[in-house]
Amino acid sequence: MRSVFLALALFCASLSPAGAVVSPDEVLDDPVLESRARALSANLRCMVCQNQSIDDSDAELARDLRILVRERLVAGDTDEQVIAYLTARYGEFVLLKPQFNSRNLILWGTPVVVLLIGGAFAFTAYRRRSGRKPVEQLTPEEEAALQKLLHSQE
Repeated sequence: MRSVFLALALFCASLSPAGAVVSPDEVLDDPVLESRARALSANLRCMVCQNQSIDDSDAELARDLRILVRERLVAGDTDEQVIAYLTARYGEFVLLKPQFNSRNLILWGTPVVVLLIGGAFAFTAYRRRSGRKPVEQLTPEEEAALQKLLHSQE
């Protein structure tokens, strides 16, 4: 019986539309503009939630940003102009996928540099370990001389 309820719950959850946060009063009448607005909203970060797009967030600021995107599109802005406007207003942090440019080169390049340094360190450590000669056993004469030295100091 529990499995039936679990299956029913999973089925109901799968029917819920993704991005149902957009309220009906925000939706544009023009389906082309609305699809552009949804595509833009999916790539813009909610400044309150920070790990959600404004399309997925129910924060008040996300709602304001969704409305702003739609207003800019209705005014005739291109997608690039809307992104440029929001980036100028809120900084590049508003983008879920930051652009690659000279200002954030360190952010993009640091993981690569760290991996290269770590790889060089591991390679060097491996070469040093494999380059060591195995410890040789003492000959019986050397063993006897060692024992004689140890007993003479007692």
